[in-house]
Amino acid sequence: MAGPAFRAAAVRVRTPATSANLGPGFDAFGLSLGLYDDIVVRVAESGLHIDIAGEGAETLPRDENHLLVRSLRTAFDLLGGQPRGLEIVCANRIPHGRGLGSSSAAICAGIVAARAVTIGGAEKLDDAALLELATEIEGHPDNVAACLLGGFTLSWMESGVARAIRMNPSDSIVPVVFVPANAVLTETARGLLPRSVPHVDAAANAGRAALLVEAMTRRPELLLPATEDRLHQDYRAPAMPESGALVNRLRADGVPAVISGAGPTVLALVENGAADKVAQLAGEGWAANRLALDAGGTSVLPLA
Repeated sequence: MAGPAFRAAAVRVRTPATSANLGPGFDAFGLSLGLYDDIVVRVAESGLHIDIAGEGAETLPRDENHLLVRSLRTAFDLLGGQPRGLEIVCANRIPHGRGLGSSSAAICAGIVAARAVTIGGAEKLDDAALLELATEIEGHPDNVAACLLGGFTLSWMESGVARAIRMNPSDSIVPVVFVPANAVLTETARGLLPRSVPHVDAAANAGRAALLVEAMTRRPELLLPATEDRLHQDYRAPAMPESGALVNRLRADGVPAVISGAGPTVLALVENGAADKVAQLAGEGWAANRLALDAGGTSVLPLA
């Protein structure tokens, strides 16, 4: 049986940063942020060549061990076969190990690029299959759903299959991220979670998660109570005490602040008029960035 045919031209894929959980929505909610990685992939005659600029340029592998390459390879297998060679250029802007979805961005970039460079790829690997594949590689769907779809997402597993819906966040919400200098491994943060939690805490989070849908989409004035969490942030605080302290200080001042994903970045969801003031509240040791909300998710763009 003949293998797949590939486009001669390179493809460019852009993937957004993401923030998962958003407080009470543990492993369920995701938000797509206006901070992007770009990759360019071209099928070559032979070999594997990777150029990396920006985040991770000094530490990421330039071989088959790169998460982006592993994701490309996994998608190519599903699409019918591997190309003879690959040339990859990465421009990375999403900080690594900070809870902003850098691994999800690499995964989504790889599988979307593989589909785009394969002739007939969209018919062989549709959008639902992309989400399922990205979840299989990542292990859970919250970040990859937001990365692929953009906007504000709710994801879940149904009979072992990843599902997600996309919602439009209120235009008045501005994400402000406070990124610390030091990383925290997701595995470390997850390892601090208990095997069970009190029923009263689970009930409280269920109510707050439901409220968060209303707050994110229609009534942002409810974001402070809607982002209250009892399931994961306090348990993870020993791994990121400065982040926990900043969340508590911002919330005491009325700012809806949460740990972004597994941390240690702190995410504040504020209304437009207050964003610049909030960005100045963290003090030394934090890189504060006011970001846009991303609506498009992972996209294939012109090379120019």
